[in-house]
Amino acid sequence: MKAAPIAFLFLGETLLIPHLFPIVEALADARPDLPLDLWVSTSTHEQLLAGWTAHLPQVRLRRAPGFRRLAATTPGERPILPSKLPMLLRLAPRLARTSIVVCAEQTSLWLPRAFPWMRTRFVKTSHGVGSMSARDDKRRMAATYTLVPSEQERATYLARGMAPDRIEATGYIKAAFRQRTPARALFPDALFADNRPVLLYTPHWQAHRSSWPAWGPQVVDQLRRQRDWNVILAPHQRLIERAPELRETLARVADLPHVHVDLDSFATVDGSYTAAADLYLGDTSSQLIEFLARPRPAVFLNAHARAWADDPAYAMWRAGEVVDDLADLLPALARAPARHAEYATTQRDIASAALGDASGAGGARAAEAVLRVLANPGPHR
Repeated sequence: MKAAPIAFLFLGETLLIPHLFPIVEALADARPDLPLDLWVSTSTHEQLLAGWTAHLPQVRLRRAPGFRRLAATTPGERPILPSKLPMLLRLAPRLARTSIVVCAEQTSLWLPRAFPWMRTRFVKTSHGVGSMSARDDKRRMAATYTLVPSEQERATYLARGMAPDRIEATGYIKAAFRQRTPARALFPDALFADNRPVLLYTPHWQAHRSSWPAWGPQVVDQLRRQRDWNVILAPHQRLIERAPELRETLARVADLPHVHVDLDSFATVDGSYTAAADLYLGDTSSQLIEFLARPRPAVFLNAHARAWADDPAYAMWRAGEVVDDLADLLPALARAPARHAEYATTQRDIASAALGDASGAGGARAAEAVLRVLANPGPHR
């Protein structure tokens, strides 16, 4: 009898794709006989995944109810998503006929939380890391099995009551994503006219955690006026949605030869810019942890005047100088390379603790975990 398919939900932002697709590849390699259904919400998702799965005969791309066909765009350009909850409700009867659903966000876990009698087992994989990751959402407990990058991250869920046999540390799955925009296509000649070091500014998307609402335009203005650094401005997709003034602010500097603005392409989410940058400037975004997998200088913006030194939520700020006054920003950037030796060991410790194994083996380990869930038809929640 033909095996029931394993479903992967590519319904949310494209930033989730690199955290999910390595599991697809590893499963396809380990079990060529196992059908894999990749449910997509837009033609952008479909276009990306079609190019990467054309050689995998057991993979089927499926359009979720409410699928949105977008006008012709650059491959990977940030899509406008259909409403996810109506899509999930319409998709639920089809998912009920699958053995396992793999997702990378909490919204999809409304299904097992709202319909606990569903026999389909949900495997949730992480997409954010670091001391500020949100872990208290009750939907997370509805997953049959949870995949996290590190033992440190696993411990945070155990402390919240998750059963030890329902959560596993696999290593950082995104490190196994092979479809990143090649560095040679980004850096340096394709972006900048000269070979200055590259700074990446990535404010968090949530206002209470972000430097953007209070300081963002002033930071951009200071980066516009200086000439020691080439600058990449590639904000989080959700910040672009929540801060409508951001597009206009960045448009005013987009034509400068030492500034590269990217608001929509897949390179903003696939790890290309964190790989290309020489210095990270930000606040509390989990992209810092990804950046620190290869330690480099970092500078943090304390736009909310936090008393952060003894706050475990701000543990990542031990990885570089913290700017409390915007008048100190450019001096802090100037001294960051020379001061990096002070922070390099701490950076390695932070990255190792948060990411676990970042060698690229996480996708295969996650696939093995999915197969163990598949082989165990016992109680699922």
